Amino acid sequence: MTFTPDIQAFCCHYTSQQTIAEGREGLKQDGLPGNVTFHRVVCTGKLQVSTLLKAFEEGADGVYVVGCPADQCHNVKGSQRAAKRVDAIKKALAELAVEPERIEMFHLERGFHPEFVEAAQLMNKRITDLGPSPFKGEAK
Repeated sequence: MTFTPDIQAFCCHYTSQQTIAEGREGLKQDGLPGNVTFHRVVCTGKLQVSTLLKAFEEGADGVYVVGCPADQCHNVKGSQRAAKRVDAIKKALAELAVEPERIEMFHLERGFHPEFVEAAQLMNKRITDLGPSPFKGEAK
């Protein structure tokens, strides 16, 4: 049986603006996996831990956040706050005996960069290798 993971990506408006403007078809041509769902946010620093955990609760096998470089955040320290929240979730997952690699933070430059697609590819491979989220069995 083939497993196609449900991957949810939360992306900074500034970091993803030009990349997502290319459209889904253009991104697919660049190698973006079709199973990644994007959620654009004003600033990743506004993301709450509860929002990221809710993605898992609603069936995500993997979650990642794309923010500005830590020292070049458009909103000063937003991506640094997001990184701390992602680290907190990693620790919580580990305490629950769930792979902390199911969530990740990426700091990327503004504009279109192959690294945006590479982050999606990395998460897709990682989560495919890990298999379905252990939380999926608990949702019933």
